[in-house]
Amino acid sequence: MYSTTKFVQICGVDDAGRGSMLGPLVIAGISLDKSKIKDLSLLGVKDSKQLSPRIRENLYKKIIELADDYCIARISPRIIDASVKNHNLNHLEAKYMAKVISKLNPDVSYVDSCDVDYKRFGKEIAQLANNNKIHSYHHADSRFLVVSAASIIAKVSRDRSIHRLQKTHELGSGYPSDVSTVHFVKSYYNTHKILPTFVRKSWKPTQQILANSC
Repeated sequence: MYSTTKFVQICGVDDAGRGSMLGPLVIAGISLDKSKIKDLSLLGVKDSKQLSPRIRENLYKKIIELADDYCIARISPRIIDASVKNHNLNHLEAKYMAKVISKLNPDVSYVDSCDVDYKRFGKEIAQLANNNKIHSYHHADSRFLVVSAASIIAKVSRDRSIHRLQKTHELGSGYPSDVSTVHFVKSYYNTHKILPTFVRKSWKPTQQILANSC
């Protein structure tokens, strides 16, 4: 599954919150010695979508302890909106994944591709990070344990950001499929005639709410 070349540090990178109407898009990466990959399996690491919030929180701490290094980048709604306006959301993710990889400086990296052309996505990250040892795949979070671990770090970090917002706002999960989230955005805009800074204004569901209100 992994490259047979004897690299020392292996990195996994994944995102969380890409489809949300609000809150940050989180990019997380972890780096560890390849000998520790089996330890991720022993911990019960899987794609974060296959795990409950409680198990993810528990694994988050264990992964951080096991990893040699990790990096978490949070992309604000303002930056996301500017990128979507220019049809560059995939480029934005590639840019931040490259930043994470550059910081961790591993020997080889595995990333979960958000681009339909996963090879193109990998090449873009490699160019931005000036690192040719990058392997991009669809569903990498379920194929490579190191990416599964990164997906857990990203998901827990994203959930914590939403939880902080939930302390002062009843906004649900943040996703457009959540009735509570859509109701919150509608109600907030109808009351204040402006959207909070943590809402992604470029998202179609948000734009529909603004159009209907007008």
